[in-house]
Amino acid sequence: MPRIRMFLCLLFLNCFWNSAEAHHDKISEAKIHKLIKLAWSDFKNSNFEKSLIKSRAALNYASLKKNNYLIAYSYKVIADNYSELSELDKSIFFYNKSLAYANKINNDSIKYSLYNNLGNAYCFEKKQFDKGIYYYKKAIAYGLKIHDFKQVYFTNVNIAWAYFDIGKFKEGTSFLKFINTDQKNKSKSTEVIVAMLNGMYSGYKNDYKNADLYFKKAIELGQHSKEKNDLSFAYLEYSNFLNKVKRYKEAYANLSLYNKITDDLYSQEKLKKASVAGFNLELDEYKREIDKIENEKVVQSENLKKSKIIVVLFVLISFIFLFLIFTLYKNNIIRKKVNEELLKAKEIAEEASQMKTHFISTISHELRTPLYGVVGITNIIADEHKELSGSQYLSSLKFSARYLLSLVNDILQINKIEEKRVVLENSVFDVFEEINMIKNSLSFLAQKNNNQFFVHIDSNIPQYLIGDKLRLGQILMNLASNALKFTKNGQVEIIASLVKTEDNHHFVEFQVKDNGIGIASADQDKVFEKFVQVGRKEQDYQGTGLGLSIVKKLLELFGSTIFLQSEIGKGTIFTFTISFEYNPEKNKTAIDEIDFDLESTYQCKVLIVDDNVINQLVTKKIIEKNNYLCSVANDGFAAIELLQQEEFDIVLMDINMPVMNGFETTRKLRANGIVTPVIALTAFDKDEIAEEALSSGMNDIIVKPFESGKLFKIINNLILEEKNVGC
Repeated sequence: MPRIRMFLCLLFLNCFWNSAEAHHDKISEAKIHKLIKLAWSDFKNSNFEKSLIKSRAALNYASLKKNNYLIAYSYKVIADNYSELSELDKSIFFYNKSLAYANKINNDSIKYSLYNNLGNAYCFEKKQFDKGIYYYKKAIAYGLKIHDFKQVYFTNVNIAWAYFDIGKFKEGTSFLKFINTDQKNKSKSTEVIVAMLNGMYSGYKNDYKNADLYFKKAIELGQHSKEKNDLSFAYLEYSNFLNKVKRYKEAYANLSLYNKITDDLYSQEKLKKASVAGFNLELDEYKREIDKIENEKVVQSENLKKSKIIVVLFVLISFIFLFLIFTLYKNNIIRKKVNEELLKAKEIAEEASQMKTHFISTISHELRTPLYGVVGITNIIADEHKELSGSQYLSSLKFSARYLLSLVNDILQINKIEEKRVVLENSVFDVFEEINMIKNSLSFLAQKNNNQFFVHIDSNIPQYLIGDKLRLGQILMNLASNALKFTKNGQVEIIASLVKTEDNHHFVEFQVKDNGIGIASADQDKVFEKFVQVGRKEQDYQGTGLGLSIVKKLLELFGSTIFLQSEIGKGTIFTFTISFEYNPEKNKTAIDEIDFDLESTYQCKVLIVDDNVINQLVTKKIIEKNNYLCSVANDGFAAIELLQQEEFDIVLMDINMPVMNGFETTRKLRANGIVTPVIALTAFDKDEIAEEALSSGMNDIIVKPFESGKLFKIINNLILEEKNVGC
């Protein structure tokens, strides 16, 4: 019976959708805008069912029109409804949907509103105060940008309320003073809450007379206002105050009035109808996903021939890399067998180590260079051919490139650790963001094996800690990817728990759990050795066997030990504990320094120096996509000649060029008095060239393939130092 009902729902949805497609050309954008306004009016009157139905219809029409503003506006109204219905996760999901479309248009007003509402969600509902304040600051930034000081005033009211709500009256006092003195921008929409906040503050200061007057004023204003929700809050806070001063009878009367208004606004019948409307809206989302999948199938069929060429290319690269692994493995066995003369063995071992390091460096450079081209061209294809963006073959290509890159990094990482060239860093980082970033980056692997992937973080862990986030990320990434690889149709979890605190150090226990194939007792001592893979009897699990060896050695740098519990057929648990420093002052500085990523009118001029035509193409596309002006030089001599003829803001310099390499070119530039910042854009490992790069006059290094965001951040910082302007 449930299947029949679902079938009928989908049939109805399909009919509605096809009807909407047939008639959407007849519906103007002005009518869609009017429909959204009607949905907003219903929402303000607590008619959530009607509001959801109208906003759903508006969203469908706006999607067919491909109008990003109307889509963003529709999603915002939907999110507002779910927020009032206390379905917080759905509300945040749709706010983020709205924000994704708002970022595609030049409308900062809607961005302000979305960030303000996200601030409300995290401060008042999620109780994630730091994150809520972050969103409020983003909202204020956009309010100032569009010179809408009434909106800035409104957000300051919300911040004061958020502080008072959790009893932090000292922190909220400055915001209350601001809204009390800014008479120019006060509005009727906030006067009830402002009076209520003054009552709360007076009560906190034990000024009971003024507190009573403010609360009565808030109630009087609320009784003449359409915002009955604000009136209910005024009754609730007045009731709390009356309890404090032991006027219990009056407190009970005001609490009853609060309950009455709340019951009227959120009656069961309204909520039930709104739930049905929400279900229909979610069915629309499913239909959009179904249509997207069908379109992807057509695109995949049309591009099969192109994909075959790419697959052949990666098969060849895979064979080359397997040969490298086999060579390293064989070299490792040979070194262990050399036991003849002690002095000769030492000399041979040192020579072999140097050759290995040189060999790994050379091979990694030669692999990274074409990988940069493959990754870059794949992204260019996805950007220029939107119809291929969801292609299974393109996704597989990206995954294969990332996989090969991770193998190269594993080889380099284990080599660095063995040569004791790894030093832990200490910087402020967001624990929650770091772990969730790992979850997001492994989502493709989770989907591939049909696994559920969960993250559980103890709320007692401070959001910001001090430590080496890069090495922690490498440890969790290796353990989680291993768990996802050896688990199919199962569940993988990352769990972080605060086990103890000593002075300013927090000891966090991490667990990575899965219910996969498990590890036999006889193999459990072997899994942390290099080049060891267990569990290959029934099927082939890809990998070098270096991941867990790297994890163990990195944890030794943290002064920690990893523990393993496993049983065949039931799953595996890896557990370790790391101590992080907690310093609220440094944390506050890090939060205050958040970049709002607001647009700038300055257009940077970038010179790319590279002899590889494919790399030129990829780098040029990345640069021009960010609206920078870009020129290309094929070698060092051409670069020097260009820089003598015209000015550039930044130079992206390849290292490994014929005739004159990147280091020599930079030295000649500095000798000629050219001070333009130079960034080494290279496939060499950063540690190997850092000393020579800095001595030649280079300002920074970024390794290919790279994240474009990291490159632009380095470019901005260097130009800010040089010219005090941002790109």
